Amino acid sequence: MGLAATSVVLIPHLVSLFAAVPPVTAKLKTTNVRFDYFNDTSNPGKVLHVNSPATIHNDALQVTMDSVNSDALTDQAGRILYNSPFKLWEGQNDTDRVASFNASFLVNIYRVDNSTPGEGLTFMVAPDLDLPPSSYGEFLGLTNSTTDGDNANRLIAVELDTFKEDFDPDSNHVGLNINSVRSNITRSLTPLGFQLVGEGKTANFFNVWVQYDGIKKVIEVYLAPQTYKTDPTPPIPANPILTSNLELRGVVNQNSYFGFSASTSNATQLNCVLRWNLTVQHYVNDEKQELVRIGLTVGIPAVVLLSAAAVVLVHYFRKKMSLLRSNQQITRRMKSLPGMPGAFQYKDLQKATNNFDEKGLLGRGGCGEVFKGYIANEDLEVAVKVFLKGQDDFFSELTIINQLRHRHLVPLLGWCHDKHGKLLLVYEYMPNGSLDKHLFGDTNSKPLSWDRRDKIISGVASALHYLHNDFKSRVVHRDLKASNIMLDSNFDARLGDFGLARALETEKTSYIEAEGVPGTMGYMAPEYLYTGKATEQSDVYAFGAVLLEVICGCRPGTQIGEYNSLVDWVWSLHREGRLLKAVDRRLKKNYPVEKARTLLLLGLACSHSRASERPKTQEIVQILLGLVPVPHVPSFKPPFVPAVFSPESLNSMMFFTSHVGSGLTPLAIDLETQRPYSDSFGNGSPATTDDTTFFTSPDYGSGWTPMAINPEIQRPNCDSFSNG
Repeated sequence: MGLAATSVVLIPHLVSLFAAVPPVTAKLKTTNVRFDYFNDTSNPGKVLHVNSPATIHNDALQVTMDSVNSDALTDQAGRILYNSPFKLWEGQNDTDRVASFNASFLVNIYRVDNSTPGEGLTFMVAPDLDLPPSSYGEFLGLTNSTTDGDNANRLIAVELDTFKEDFDPDSNHVGLNINSVRSNITRSLTPLGFQLVGEGKTANFFNVWVQYDGIKKVIEVYLAPQTYKTDPTPPIPANPILTSNLELRGVVNQNSYFGFSASTSNATQLNCVLRWNLTVQHYVNDEKQELVRIGLTVGIPAVVLLSAAAVVLVHYFRKKMSLLRSNQQITRRMKSLPGMPGAFQYKDLQKATNNFDEKGLLGRGGCGEVFKGYIANEDLEVAVKVFLKGQDDFFSELTIINQLRHRHLVPLLGWCHDKHGKLLLVYEYMPNGSLDKHLFGDTNSKPLSWDRRDKIISGVASALHYLHNDFKSRVVHRDLKASNIMLDSNFDARLGDFGLARALETEKTSYIEAEGVPGTMGYMAPEYLYTGKATEQSDVYAFGAVLLEVICGCRPGTQIGEYNSLVDWVWSLHREGRLLKAVDRRLKKNYPVEKARTLLLLGLACSHSRASERPKTQEIVQILLGLVPVPHVPSFKPPFVPAVFSPESLNSMMFFTSHVGSGLTPLAIDLETQRPYSDSFGNGSPATTDDTTFFTSPDYGSGWTPMAINPEIQRPNCDSFSNG
């Protein structure tokens, strides 16, 4: 009989010996956890468990993403929990006392760029450290559409809710939630003079106390405002704003975790916790009797322990050898790729990025995170992309870019694959960041000049022409947008992020994604959304969206008055002979009129609803050089009509319109004139200038984000946009 078989036979005897150990009398112990600030030094040994995209950053717990220039602000959920559970009761006798706890914390719920805030922040008692999938939006990082209301959730939460769902009393209330986001009891804060989110850009600081009495079985919530975050904690108010009877036994787990959760939807906010004091009166075992129990455990026959240890060791070495073989295969594959630059040592990249410090985080996406680094011995600034999802995403990006060489592409400097299986790519650092940062970032910064905008457009066109025509394999980028266009020290455009790019075989004209339509709303061509096939023409459509974005200073998904998007609005100005009204007002009159008109017409030509009518990249480059005129742009935007209306295609279209959740109204088209029966271009009921929104999404099907519109000039406050 082998070691593994021996352990299988003997381990049941081990279990029976544990069962024979006398029960241990429990007693209550008081534990206090105090955080007066949050940073790397306040989290030694990872006493706080952080579920991404939550971070510890800017001296606070950022329970959801905290970068106002990030595409990832929308549709996010996060949790940060104290990493050790507390035992809240002992035994099964309902008369036994349940533990008590007292939590106080300072929060700052901040709306970005005066946008509509959403969704909320909670203090929670949870059964484990896991973040439920798809718990963004209304689910506050607590549950999801499948699990909401299920008693198996085993959680309670006190919500600070800032967005009105159908089941909420308003968008400014406190609630007690048990296993669901539908509160058992709520209290509106507006009548009490409290506003969780400040007006405009004012930061609101609130002290919150959550107290649970295990004897009376009552939970109470108190709230008090604070002017500055550095002010001391004020005394607890005399009266709670919310009180409820609550029996924890049987609702939460006997051993539960304390912490915070939060979420955003299309509406976004920053959910920050700046300090936290937690006191829990919980159960522990008597130390002397525990020593007796340990002594009995140690007396288990040595052969059982040795057998179990042998099984563990065999498993460990097998796993280690498997990882070693996998690492060797990956390294060989990397070195075999033609045109591949050299490898970096992981320890060098670790040192260059200060151990991948959050302070150097440049961006976070679906595939991984990008950190700024400095390699001292080479006097080289780099951007290090750490892949979080494994080999598939890594090689899909690497096999595209390893041979690309063009002055308007972000250069790949090298790669790294460490012994633990981590995969990294090293790019040249772009000191001026992304294009969207300069278009929509700091409202006080100097706007991009016309000359720089013109140069950026030409650079992107040159890079796209190279991908489509000059590289040995035709490449479709599939995610061309302002946030993927980087600017070097001379403000020359460098196209980057090839995570979605695909090379087309010579005989093919398109690439279809088996698992959906990846990309970013506003930049995605209608036929790409409809068929899922990415082509060179769909890249040209995205280029047109970027071109209009740069010239107009507005994001492609901006709804202006009755027009559902920037391109529809620009097309209406073209029809009315007022095309130059679309030029970014921040440029004033500092631009060449005819060149601006040419670029706007080129943007519309690239945005043509029919892929076959869009100019090719070669023609685009010639137009930008002034060698050929812009193709004819009709007065009305032609409708998109799928080539074949099969039942399958209709189902696909129905899925898209319902999945995106845009509220789009079917558009009636006169097929003879190819004009809409209404001038509203998409909505049967034209909106007023006050009924305007901005929509965007980092991934398809994520919905829309409200954004402010200036009703006097019927155009958005584009320079205050927060994300793309």
